[in-house]
Amino acid sequence: MNRLRQALHEPKLQLFVSLPSNDLNLAKAALQEGAEGLKVHINVDHRASGNSFGPLSEYTDTFREIRSLFNGPLGIVPGGALESVNPHEIEQLSELDIDFYSIYAWHMPAFLLQAKLASTFAIDSQFDTRLLEAAKAFPIEALEASIIPSSEYGTPLNFADLLRYRWLAHNAHLPVIVPSQRKLAAADVPALKDSGIKALLLGAVVTGKSADEIKRAVHDFRNAIDS
Repeated sequence: MNRLRQALHEPKLQLFVSLPSNDLNLAKAALQEGAEGLKVHINVDHRASGNSFGPLSEYTDTFREIRSLFNGPLGIVPGGALESVNPHEIEQLSELDIDFYSIYAWHMPAFLLQAKLASTFAIDSQFDTRLLEAAKAFPIEALEASIIPSSEYGTPLNFADLLRYRWLAHNAHLPVIVPSQRKLAAADVPALKDSGIKALLLGAVVTGKSADEIKRAVHDFRNAIDS
């Protein structure tokens, strides 16, 4: 069974980290404090971290090293635009033992559905959620609920967010992954659990960009999930 699929069928809320840069030390920091999955990036200008990520060839060795550190889900954002997703690179990802890709629905070329990786896609605040019913016809493993408007990144979680997450968890017919577009706190974990999501994906808004910051954030969320 694919590692992502297995993780999302666990009864406990899963803790993933989206690395602010493709850096072995940052991966080690997250894993040492209890992250169960990691996400890396290629061919993306990443708004939350302020970083730009180049082609796969720049990170092949780093991804192999990160993969050697743990046996949990390792995902990748393969591009930040439709035209930046490279078919040749996608073929190489399974050879690097990457488990899944994560990409906005409108950045996802049709050929990605044939990739040898688990498929996930993201939606934003403007996405017509009525279309989620149609996703059942495709080999999709999970939905990333990136539904917070960019103008509100880094602001606190509110009840309206929880209602939207719960609606998606009950109506999307897919496991829901929530990225930390809000400035989430460990105290938010019980409410996020109750919303029915399957995984929390901590990114730069919460973790910061340094190894020490990542350690502190993951430590706090790990304790909150386990308590």
